[in-house]
Order: sequence, then C-alpha cells, then structure tokens
Amino acid sequence: MAQIIQATTRDIEAVARLFRAVRSACLPYLPDIHTPAEDLSYFRDCVFRTCEVWLAGVGEPEGFCVFQPGWVDHLYVRPDRQGKGIGTALLARAMQDNARLELWVFQRNTTAISFYRARGFRLVRRTDGSRNEEREPDALFAWEKN
Repeated sequence: MAQIIQATTRDIEAVARLFRAVRSACLPYLPDIHTPAEDLSYFRDCVFRTCEVWLAGVGEPEGFCVFQPGWVDHLYVRPDRQGKGIGTALLARAMQDNARLELWVFQRNTTAISFYRARGFRLVRRTDGSRNEEREPDALFAWEKN
C-alpha cells in the first residue's frame, strides 16, 4: 500500500499529469475541453491555493485526493493501481478531517459510484449536467460521520 502524504507545490505538475491521464483512461466519454497547460494552471492557481491535496506514493503519485471543508473536489487513482486500497486510503484522509462530505460524480462513472456507496456515501440528487462544464449528467453524493 502506498504512503499517504500531503502534497506540496513541487507536486503540482505530477498531479496535473495524473488528472489528465486518469480522465483519459477511465472517463473517455468526457470531452477534452482543456489543454495540459490549462490543467496545470488550474491546479497551480486554484486547487493548490485553496484546498488540501494528498498523494498516494512518493515521486510520481499513484493517486491523489483534493478536499476542502465539507467537499471532496477530486479523487483520482492510476488505472493500474485501482482496486488496491489507494482510493480508500485517500478518501479516509478526507473523512478523518470532516464530519460531513459531499462530492459530485458523473452518472456514467458507475465504478466511482459503487466505490463511494461502499464507503457510506448516499445519493442526494442527480442532474442533467447542464451546470457542469462537461455537460455530462452528474450526481451529488454525501457522507456523514456516525
């Protein structure tokens, strides 16, 4: 199992690369609406400035989780490392610091939906995707600490 560590600004490029690679491999139905340079800018200028970013693995990360109070913004694990407890460990890190978490997941991402349900998340509502930039139907899930 990979070590879970808090990311630093030195990890921005690796996180942006992993984000793009996992989306391309696991969510091929999503439109490719941003360039790699735009992804890098987003992680550098937005994500790393406003959220906690945690990594699985040292060097080139195997996965990452981005969260802020009450929200999981991103949880991505390299396709060849999925099913090995990395996503669970990363999500547990966010759950440790929050009494309640919400997150959005694309409705077609049935693997992620099963993953979140197995960890106690429940469906709050579904949308037609008109409010996300991908225009892909999504669903809001929530979890509360017992």
